[in-house]
Amino acid sequence: MVKIYTDGSSRGNPGPGGYGTILTFNSHRKEITEGFQYTTNNRMELLAVIVGLEALKNEGTQVVVYSDSKYVVDAVEKKWIWGWEKKGFVGKKNPDLWQRFIKIYKKHQVKFQWIKGHAGHPENEHCDQLAVKSAMGKDLKIDEGYLEDTNANFSPEY
Repeated sequence: MVKIYTDGSSRGNPGPGGYGTILTFNSHRKEITEGFQYTTNNRMELLAVIVGLEALKNEGTQVVVYSDSKYVVDAVEKKWIWGWEKKGFVGKKNPDLWQRFIKIYKKHQVKFQWIKGHAGHPENEHCDQLAVKSAMGKDLKIDEGYLEDTNANFSPEY
């Protein structure tokens, strides 16, 4: 069983953001993190999960995703995303990421476990540190999906 720990962060909402993802399997561990110039916390929370699932090499992998994001965990566990998908995500935020999530989610056997954020869980705390450090980094990427979703004309002034 693969365990994926995730967290997202944005310095302002919207603002510079990042995610942190840790995958563990037996004694193996992989960390993935990335930062963006202008995004939202929810986008980073969801992207952390997506990137973790996309890092899996074998289809059908049994996975437990640990996240402190009620936005992500409830959307999946309460099956809201399937209704959103049927309606073409009309009126929903982050349709680009939800569509990307569904594509990779269907390739694996995924369960979600909500954990309280900033409550001392070592892996969640480390994911938070990765996310914050990436959000504050240099050479941040552009979150094209956020800009398209909001029709924002963002021009960073860094």
